[in-house]
Amino acid sequence: MSTQKSAKISAGAKICVKPGVSIPECPEVDASGWSGMVVEAKGKGADCKYIVEWDDQTVEKIPESYKEACEKSGLYFMMACFPACDVEAL
Repeated sequence: MSTQKSAKISAGAKICVKPGVSIPECPEVDASGWSGMVVEAKGKGADCKYIVEWDDQTVEKIPESYKEACEKSGLYFMMACFPACDVEAL
């Protein structure tokens, strides 16, 4: 009997945000299709989260309003953290 589990994405892997997913800290910002590289994977199973650094193509389309909101909140707009279910490997 074999058990199948979803493969954890490793640091350094390229990912894409799934359709309909927003930035966790800014739900009004749709991140569908944004892509980047996993900097760190934290947790296991359903609790796994990925810290992602955006690639150049994504940085070009990040709204100025989001960049300003991050600056005001002390967040770095070039990175975000997503639950594993919100991203897929490229």
